[in-house]
Amino acid sequence: MRKTTIVRGAVAVLVIALIASFFVFDLGRYLNLDYLKAERHHLGAVVAAHPWQTAAIFFGIYVIVTALSLPGAALMTIAGGAIFGIGVGTLLVSFASAIGATCAFLIARFLFRDAVQRRFGDRLKTINRGIERDGAFYLFTLRLVPLFPFFIINIVMALTPIRTVTFYVVSQVGMLAGTLVYINAGTQLGQLHSLSGIV
Repeated sequence: MRKTTIVRGAVAVLVIALIASFFVFDLGRYLNLDYLKAERHHLGAVVAAHPWQTAAIFFGIYVIVTALSLPGAALMTIAGGAIFGIGVGTLLVSFASAIGATCAFLIARFLFRDAVQRRFGDRLKTINRGIERDGAFYLFTLRLVPLFPFFIINIVMALTPIRTVTFYVVSQVGMLAGTLVYINAGTQLGQLHSLSGIV
């Protein structure tokens, strides 16, 4: 028990340090629409010269941004369309977003689920039974209708009994439609003046 607590504390410290580094070093300046529009042609040239390497770097950064629930996933999806095109961009973002969301899910589950279930277990019994029975459909609906930010869905679902494999598969399928919309917006980056313009 003590060993688990120490590991949990170490994971929490690492996650907090990574998130803090993002803001301390102002890395968010690279995840905005103006920067993407200004650097689009340069990034395109780098991709043309080193397609596999840039795809791997983009994929890795996307997973990290999503896993840590950092702001910028929507912009990175647009960047995927602008830099890699619809086909490759969709492939990269679809898998990176699902893997990143699952990482965020696992981090939240490891850090918080036991404590939440211990404290509110009696009150959550009905919800837990409902998730065990209809969790996949419920998650799929949330992914299709983005009323809530996806990072909140990742964390909340981590506190439930839904299986990790189910979470991953349903997330990948459920987020595909939204991914295609943002990727397509990226291919028309010159006409896009704000993220709200995607609508």
